[in-house]
Amino acid sequence: MGILSRLQELRVSAAQPTPQAPFEVDGWATSAFVAHTLVPLVGVYPFPLQELMLMTATVCRFEPSLIFEWGTNIGKLARIFYEISKYFHIPTAIHTCDLPDDVDYVEHPHDQRGAMVQGLSGVTLHQGDGLTTSLRLWEEAGRPDRPLFFLDGDHSYASVRREIDGILEAVPDPVLLLHDIFLQSSESGYNIGPRRAVEESLAVCQGRFNAVHSGLSLPGMSMLYSTAPPAAKAGSSSLNT
Repeated sequence: MGILSRLQELRVSAAQPTPQAPFEVDGWATSAFVAHTLVPLVGVYPFPLQELMLMTATVCRFEPSLIFEWGTNIGKLARIFYEISKYFHIPTAIHTCDLPDDVDYVEHPHDQRGAMVQGLSGVTLHQGDGLTTSLRLWEEAGRPDRPLFFLDGDHSYASVRREIDGILEAVPDPVLLLHDIFLQSSESGYNIGPRRAVEESLAVCQGRFNAVHSGLSLPGMSMLYSTAPPAAKAGSSSLNT
């Protein structure tokens, strides 16, 4: 069987288990997609292969109806999510948020903001605070189960802790992808603030989430998903759940 025929078979469904089963996807299907479709389009910077694999697996596994990310820049991350959902036939709305034009910062894209997703159906660009904008859009959409949040904005401890805690307080069963959290020692000189923020937030809500770590190298990515099935999410959604 030729490679193109095999790829056509694999793309039908990369995720077979129910959302309550242990995390697993079809690694051949996701690998073929990343190698033959995603890498030629977006490359491997700033997301190396293992991180592209984790993003692909997460979307295939949970099939989120809403995806939120902030720090749009030229739109590479939003384009990755768009390509995953298109290839695997997953209906989802992608919302990407960046700071207003009058707020200057090192990675400000200026007139290149969202260039890689301009005109793509299902991708909406926003400006404002990523956390508050995303939570407002989730509320307006009717609070759907398992929205996916990708945190890759300001890489400081304080901002990452604020964003994680804000999501966990508001959303009963979020799926989170967290970037730049490779585990390093304080002596390495690497920014360990985001990793510390993740560990502290999870310690407060012990047992509420499972974690999957890419863990091979910098910059590092982890995925968190709720241990409870969507139907069991009644009651309080505080961090102490």
